[in-house]
Amino acid sequence: MKKICTLSAAILAISSQATQATEVFRLEGFGAISRGMGGTATAFNVGAAGMMSNPATLSLMPQGSELHLGMDAVITDIDIKNLETGEKASSSTHSKNRGPYLAPQLAYTYNNGSLALGLGAFAQGGLGTEYGNDSFLSRASGNLDTSLENSSRLLVLNIPFAVSYQVNDKLTVGASLDAMWQGLNLELLLGADQVGSLIGAGRVSGSLVPVLGGLPDLRGAHFSLSKNQPLDSGVDAWGFGGRFGMTYKVSNNTILGAAYTLESQMGDMDGRATLTAIDGIAGQIPLDGKIKLRDFQSPAKLDFGISHNFNAQWLFTVDVSRVFWKHAMKDINVGFTSDSGGNIDILLPQNYKDQDILAVGLAYKTGKWTLRTGARISDQALRSDTLFAVIPAIPRKHASAGFTYDFSNENSVDFAYSHAFKESMDNSSLPNTSAPMRVSHAQDNFVLDYTHRF
Repeated sequence: MKKICTLSAAILAISSQATQATEVFRLEGFGAISRGMGGTATAFNVGAAGMMSNPATLSLMPQGSELHLGMDAVITDIDIKNLETGEKASSSTHSKNRGPYLAPQLAYTYNNGSLALGLGAFAQGGLGTEYGNDSFLSRASGNLDTSLENSSRLLVLNIPFAVSYQVNDKLTVGASLDAMWQGLNLELLLGADQVGSLIGAGRVSGSLVPVLGGLPDLRGAHFSLSKNQPLDSGVDAWGFGGRFGMTYKVSNNTILGAAYTLESQMGDMDGRATLTAIDGIAGQIPLDGKIKLRDFQSPAKLDFGISHNFNAQWLFTVDVSRVFWKHAMKDINVGFTSDSGGNIDILLPQNYKDQDILAVGLAYKTGKWTLRTGARISDQALRSDTLFAVIPAIPRKHASAGFTYDFSNENSVDFAYSHAFKESMDNSSLPNTSAPMRVSHAQDNFVLDYTHRF
């Protein structure tokens, strides 16, 4: 099973890097059909990608087998502004492990009428920033230039096995069990004032704390846990997740759907890292060792949806969702043990809020073409006073469009484009920033799918 999961994860990372999520760390829809309709997916046939949203929708697919191949591409526009000096730092491509953001998809489904099965590999989402080593983010306290990187890359991969059963002409139930892998690269500089604020709040402990405090002119501390590789990460972990759902046919034209995605059960991400103490007199003092990020989980999610066919050509869909970020993302829990034996434990506050999402979609079928459009709006899950420059996952408004072209009964291509409108957020609060900053984030998502039926 471990070899199969590793192979699936490698397939997902062909030629590419992490996927920048659009609703915190989650993609706003899986597959081109859902993405083109605002990410709705709970109460209509979205193809093989339904196993990532509501597995009961697999029974809405035509009988027979389907092979699904797809590719997501994400282009980000992220800027950080120092509100004191007016300086800007832009996230762009500086290395192999971030941007452009690509994520392949692969899935197989089979439906015999009463029972539908699916096996796939999908990117659930992630995060990616790259600010380089010469912006104001790389200056420690007292405007000391460090030439140290500030960047991030989180990738979350799902390998679901899904089952859907048609109980009767109206009711269908489904469930999936997912093998999950997540990996993180992180380059993060904390100024001395940030470190002091964390210590004052009781968020730092360990034998290295008095060592740092004993330096003659401490200016900051820098964590480096990155591998400059397409998939390999500084820290990673395996775990599992899953979801269950149902659809109910109210009439021949109207379907209700509901689904619940479980909070993931991931192991602690661990690997090698370097903690560099930055001192105004002694210079930079690197400590190599082992690092662990504890209890970093993907949140539970509850979805309700409805789809209605006005006629053979027009389909309208609505999804209402709640994502339970509050329980999953309270702190980033970091533990570092140097090779010499000293240790430090840090709790970086996040305190995310639960997120409500409204999504709508519209499709029009004519001949071999199906045209789609949609919109999506959500609450803000991140709090301004705990915002990190390397975690700017703040977009919450999206518009989308897409199409399907049926070459034949056996072969079709789906395409979708989704735009996340620019969102800005300020943070001037310790401990997650030294300088008062404004984060601005917009992006464009593209997805292209090919489906073969046999």
